[in-house]
Amino acid sequence: MQVFSFKNRIYNLDESGFLINPNEWDEDFSIGMAPKLGITNGLSAAHWSVILFIRESFHQTGKCPRVFETCKGTEFKSKELMYLFPSGYLRGACLLSGITYKNPMIKSHLGESVHKLFGRKKDKIKFEEKIYQIDQNGFLVNFSEWDKQYAINKAMEMKIPGGLTDKHWQIINYLRDKYQAEKFVPTVFQCCAHNNIEMDDLAVLFPDGYQRGAVKLSGLRVI
Repeated sequence: MQVFSFKNRIYNLDESGFLINPNEWDEDFSIGMAPKLGITNGLSAAHWSVILFIRESFHQTGKCPRVFETCKGTEFKSKELMYLFPSGYLRGACLLSGITYKNPMIKSHLGESVHKLFGRKKDKIKFEEKIYQIDQNGFLVNFSEWDKQYAINKAMEMKIPGGLTDKHWQIINYLRDKYQAEKFVPTVFQCCAHNNIEMDDLAVLFPDGYQRGAVKLSGLRVI
């Protein structure tokens, strides 16, 4: 755990810099964190519309909205969202909103208790006599344990219509190659731009979302 201090208030963050308890969020958290994420001229009305949409969606559903849902709900195109949050959707917009996919079971009303998702023991899944170690959110722990059979079986679990196609593999291979070279998971904006794919088309390929779909199938995770 780490802490972030701004305007005489201390915020508790996880190892990736996300607010541990979304109910501790306030506007000052977003304002103070924004410069650290490449937003140096302050938060505009456009920034706040995205941040507040994510929080409102979370409080209604108990889940972090997927990037596709936020684009639709705010009527921003992916390129506009990329301009607003240069560090990415998850590591930019969601982080500033105090929300992450890591806490999908948090109650949707302010003041209610938070499930202790962090620090749980890692789980294991077994596919065709091979055991894979996964974290509490279902992400593969060890990048090197990944193989195509893992992705195929995970896709079946996710009920991806028609299974993995060439287009799915194009995205999966891109993510793995990029991570292999740079040890960094590309943002959804980088992924779309490099693969010349629109956000809506990516949503069709991975209905569970970018992080919870494409990244997970690739054996990667944002930690």
